[in-house]
Amino acid sequence: MIIDIKNLDKVYKNGKIEVRALKKVNLSVEKGELISVMGPSGSGKSTLMNILGCLDRATSGSYILDGMEISKLNEVELAKIRNLKIGFVFQSFNLLPRMTALKNVELPMIYARVSAKERRKRAEYALERVGLKDRMHHKPNEMSGGQKQRVAIARALVNDPAIILADEPTGNLDSFSGEEIMAVFQGLNREGVTIVLVTHEPDIAQHTNRIVSFRDGILMSDVKVERPLDAREVMKKLRVEMEAVT
Repeated sequence: MIIDIKNLDKVYKNGKIEVRALKKVNLSVEKGELISVMGPSGSGKSTLMNILGCLDRATSGSYILDGMEISKLNEVELAKIRNLKIGFVFQSFNLLPRMTALKNVELPMIYARVSAKERRKRAEYALERVGLKDRMHHKPNEMSGGQKQRVAIARALVNDPAIILADEPTGNLDSFSGEEIMAVFQGLNREGVTIVLVTHEPDIAQHTNRIVSFRDGILMSDVKVERPLDAREVMKKLRVEMEAVT
């Protein structure tokens, strides 16, 4: 089991006012799963992702990541976990504009003190895995939105993390580019990569194996998707539709 959460609470205090963002959440994620987290604004899904990503701490309860109890770690240990155990993918890509795709992907390994030769080798391999072998030396402004997000996914992969956390990874993309990204995630998942993604798009959630839904800080449902959409098949249909229009 990669993630094991029990009775997780998160309370934010503003003077005398307390807001319970998460309420007694119990959730487990097995190695090799692809799951989506859904819910309206204020439901607690972003708070959960921040805690999963070790960017915030729970007020109470237990969070075990890849065998480690996160609440017992200090800030230095948490920073190490974020770099080595977790790969982050954001809606806004978060790429450095003056760096090539290759250099952007190398960044997490610099913090991990990986040698320059090994950094380049692993970054090239990660970019190949997301279909960007021919775009390694391009800068973000020379790429489409979908390509930028694939660079971000490659960056999340390079330290071979226990889990990838993706926050609205298709939110800034058109339908076809969104399917391209889901095809990448599904391909990585078939290789055994564990992925948790937040999305507000029901059709994107249907590409995953489980849909976890939150409302008012409460985990309302945890449903298995019987027949997940195959992004490759959806892309074929979209191509036909686009050709018909043109």
